[in-house]
Amino acid sequence: MREGNSVFNKIKNFIKDTKGVLFTVLILAVIIVFFFTAVSGASGKADSSAAATLEKAIKRAAIQCYAIEGFYPPDVNYLEENYGIIVDPKFIVEYRAFSGNNLPMIKVMQ
Repeated sequence: MREGNSVFNKIKNFIKDTKGVLFTVLILAVIIVFFFTAVSGASGKADSSAAATLEKAIKRAAIQCYAIEGFYPPDVNYLEENYGIIVDPKFIVEYRAFSGNNLPMIKVMQ
């Protein structure tokens, strides 16, 4: 009987140890999920901020072009070649120039 009791105690101890490990793994998994969610949210906000900054830079460069050359540039490529604008390929730039003397419609999207 003593031997059976010993096996029972071993099983009981194994279950106790396993519960502790499972609890630790569960807590670690929750922390990892929280971390990746926070990083993902921060990354989205950074991209949104970068898009707004790029839009402002393109608008400033277009206005500078008008002040120096007397016309708004026909496209963003002109600003890249002549005014140092660098467009990250992850952004979509919508640039609609109506005429050389009207400020173009500029919109930057992710």
